[in-house]
Amino acid sequence: MKGGQRRSEDILLNASLPLAPGASVYKGQTGYSELAAREFPYPSSRPRDSHRFMARIKDRVCQPPRVASHRDCVKHGSIPANMNMSSSRPSYVLEPLKTPSALVCVIALATSSAMLFWGTGLHPAWWLTWLAPVPVLLVSRNLSRRTAFLVAGVAWFVGSLNMWRYFLRALDMPLLLVIVFSVIPACLFGIGVLLFRRLIRQGALWKACLALPAFWVSLEYLNNVASRHGTFPNLGYTQMDFLTLVQLSSVVGIWGITFCVFLFAATASVLLSRPPDTSFPIRLTLGVTTFFVLVFGYGYWRLMTTPASEHSLKVGLIATGSDTTFPSDDQTALKLLRSYSERSEALVREGAQLVVLPEKIALVSALGTAQVDELYQSAAVRAGAPILVGLDRGAISKRWNEARLYFPDGRPAAVYDKHHMVPVFEDVDQPGTSITVITERSGTWGMEICKDMDFPGLSREYGRKGAGLLLVPAWDFTLDGWLHGRMAVMRGVENGFTIVRSAKQGLLTVSDDRGRILAQQDAAYVNIGTLLATAPVRHARTFYSRWGDWFAWLNVAGLVAILSSLWIGKRKTARAIWS
Repeated sequence: MKGGQRRSEDILLNASLPLAPGASVYKGQTGYSELAAREFPYPSSRPRDSHRFMARIKDRVCQPPRVASHRDCVKHGSIPANMNMSSSRPSYVLEPLKTPSALVCVIALATSSAMLFWGTGLHPAWWLTWLAPVPVLLVSRNLSRRTAFLVAGVAWFVGSLNMWRYFLRALDMPLLLVIVFSVIPACLFGIGVLLFRRLIRQGALWKACLALPAFWVSLEYLNNVASRHGTFPNLGYTQMDFLTLVQLSSVVGIWGITFCVFLFAATASVLLSRPPDTSFPIRLTLGVTTFFVLVFGYGYWRLMTTPASEHSLKVGLIATGSDTTFPSDDQTALKLLRSYSERSEALVREGAQLVVLPEKIALVSALGTAQVDELYQSAAVRAGAPILVGLDRGAISKRWNEARLYFPDGRPAAVYDKHHMVPVFEDVDQPGTSITVITERSGTWGMEICKDMDFPGLSREYGRKGAGLLLVPAWDFTLDGWLHGRMAVMRGVENGFTIVRSAKQGLLTVSDDRGRILAQQDAAYVNIGTLLATAPVRHARTFYSRWGDWFAWLNVAGLVAILSSLWIGKRKTARAIWS
């Protein structure tokens, strides 16, 4: 027998593992030495390899303990990470965990995937999102790493199928790319479940509850920074019908919404998977309960104390749906723009004090832009109300996606260039570099365009400028009208202003700074939709506007701390074995 393998048997068979008097390590049907020799050959006796060996046998032999104190967690189910080898031995007993049957795993997978399917996507049932991770987390504790990762990943992948119709038909994405977009989040969710599994098997219950939400919030924040799609895939948008929770975004941004959803799922899983003969984690339960009481209490208070608005405007919105066209020659474009102009004046006659038209009504050249300016400037003067027009200015190969606001007093039009483009569809559009703030008697106005609302940074700039009304021309993809419209609503809650959004092939919406939908009209499945509603012009200062993504960074720091503690504990375990 080689020296390395003899050393492994010595570690496993001798009295180097600290146990309470009368306690025994569970070996199942195979002794340590037999399993080590047959299944886990130990090639060398170098100390740097010892922790690898212990990690490889822990799932097959050393089972996690049932601990009298959750702080006395056991590394790999056998060695305390923070134990002083010369100190008195702790009183816990190592016992086997019952591996769930294949049927239980299938039920957990099917339940989680079904709740993810209906709890996320384009029209989510918000309460299902809270419960969706729980079945997978419950069974992960007693599964091997590979099985736990597989169950979690498949559950997320199946749940993500609710977006395939949108990706394949509305966005016309290649099937391979759609599969990649589903597989990557599924793998990341699997990693998050493995992190939860590792911590709960060690008895680190607080860390297990906090690690998964911190992990997912960190991923969403990194995606927002690095991706061209910003916060579009964030789970926080599934909660837009739960306004009490949505108010939290005025303090921590959308990141707090996702954190709450995963914190509930992780905590519920920790409590439900607790062995019946162990002490109840009272501090953990009280801590998490107190957190949610404060969150919901703040949300209820904010909704109940909405201040009255000193100023308000009656706004008119117009957008096409099934009759949508995008002319690229000046003659056809001007014909369509005249039609919009006539409808705008008609809305003003009905009482509108401001008219908002959708994004990209047409592509016009430099000469055509001058004609559009003349057309809408005169229309605004005749109507006696501002009119906002969305159009593409330039040529087929290079252009700017603009929102142009014309005033009834003859002032030059206020112009805003879109910052964030839709990949493929707007590759030739040039991004803007500044925001546009308009000071009116009713208050401070701002402008953004469609996808800009997927990125919290731009809206936060308007919040810092004290904007009370944000005008948003947009162009949706019919299927995503509700989801994309609610993303804009979230920006209003985060930064304390009213949103007026006019979307072609989407929804016409007016929402206040609390996220309430004051008026809404479907413009996706009609030839042309119109809406006339009253919009409050009110700015509410928010903590998030001032301090930005502080909570996202807090989650990143917390995740790093948890991972560091695992790494440090692993090194201590290796040293304890070889001491």
